[in-house]
Amino acid sequence: MKEYSGEMINFSDLGFIFRFLPVFLIAFYLTPATYRSVTLLIGSLAFYAVGDLKGFAVLGTAIVVNYLFGKAIGSEKRKYLLAFIVCIDALMLVEFKLLSQFVYNSFMPIGISFFTFKMISYQADLYMGKIDEEPGFIETAAYFCMFPQVVSGPIMRFSDYQKKTYFQTKEAIFSAIEDGLRFFTLGLGMKVLLADHLAMLWNDIGTIGYESISTPLAWIGAACYSLELYFDFWGYSLMAAGIGVMLGFPFVVNFDQPYSAKNVSEFYRRWHASLGSWFRDYIYIPLGGSRVSEGRIFLNLLVVWLITGFWHGVTLNFILWGLIIFVIIAFERFVIPGKIPVALGKIIGRVNVLILIPLTWVIFAISDFRGLLDYFKRLFPFFGKGIAVNSSDYIKNLGIYGGFLAVALILLLPGLYRFFERNRKHPVFTVLLFILFWICVYSLSNAAGNPFMYFRF
Repeated sequence: MKEYSGEMINFSDLGFIFRFLPVFLIAFYLTPATYRSVTLLIGSLAFYAVGDLKGFAVLGTAIVVNYLFGKAIGSEKRKYLLAFIVCIDALMLVEFKLLSQFVYNSFMPIGISFFTFKMISYQADLYMGKIDEEPGFIETAAYFCMFPQVVSGPIMRFSDYQKKTYFQTKEAIFSAIEDGLRFFTLGLGMKVLLADHLAMLWNDIGTIGYESISTPLAWIGAACYSLELYFDFWGYSLMAAGIGVMLGFPFVVNFDQPYSAKNVSEFYRRWHASLGSWFRDYIYIPLGGSRVSEGRIFLNLLVVWLITGFWHGVTLNFILWGLIIFVIIAFERFVIPGKIPVALGKIIGRVNVLILIPLTWVIFAISDFRGLLDYFKRLFPFFGKGIAVNSSDYIKNLGIYGGFLAVALILLLPGLYRFFERNRKHPVFTVLLFILFWICVYSLSNAAGNPFMYFRF
């Protein structure tokens, strides 16, 4: 995973929590409401420059170019202008992904996958008339690079950005900051106390060597990585949404209990929901969506999942991951309905979510094809490859990490988060979140910190 030297690019860094965020909030709310978008833009550019100075010119150029094309598209509504700027944005993303993979490892600007998708959706929404009035440069630039979302999303639409409320009374300001801090703290806990500790188990498995672990540890590792990815990115999404709430933006739901989904199609409507809806609205539906023949629907799904795989990375494992998800979803859509009894179909859907999804995350995690084969041969040892160095290794690792795995599994229960949402302003929750915050700070002060996993996209 790519490492970053900028300390304030990471929401779970003490420099961000105790320096950048409070200073920015003070400056933001001392600014008259009319000019707060200017403060948001300046703060976001400073945040990005500290984290990735060499990528700053790319972001700045993309902002200016997309704003100018947006003005032309908004006034003239010409399809060739939309097609041209979408191609420019897409080629920029493809170019940097290829350069980063095959030329220079850290060449890709941080967050380019996310701010590029924001720019494409902005141009498409302007063309289709989904944006009420032609935005000015400050509003457009602040939307493209607003610091809670520029690094790892979520991908907010400009129409949602326009719903912001720049509070002016002290009561409203403090209420927004307090509520945002609740979500931020919960996300911080997921990241620091769960995801980062689960990452240690996954790293330990890699240190042992995939060909040398026992089959039980291989399955524990698959579950571990699935939970690590989930709580890392859900934690980030809650932190980003919480900061947005502090600034007067609507809360962006990016995760909606995906592991309670009935099938894989529903899983990906709930997992990274803003990205899933982006692919639906700007690729799947323009290709014809589900309004065309079954053959075309099949092709549309294939295109979407190939692009999804490439969006995550250009190595073979990401393309393979996208293809396998496509096969599962195609099976659920074209084979299960009408060909398999309803009750059995429901069971298959749940098995796909709870068993196949963790296995696909293993493909997502291991870019080396030989290592990937070794891992699956330990998952299914009847292939006869490798032998466990210590057949009881899973007992030792469960003793170390079992508590984190147990808590992570319990937090998958959808009722727990819904209970938090309904009761988060209760004094008991306020006290618990206060304690959780300082436990996280203590943990961070004694650790080097682990960048969010989606930073590499």
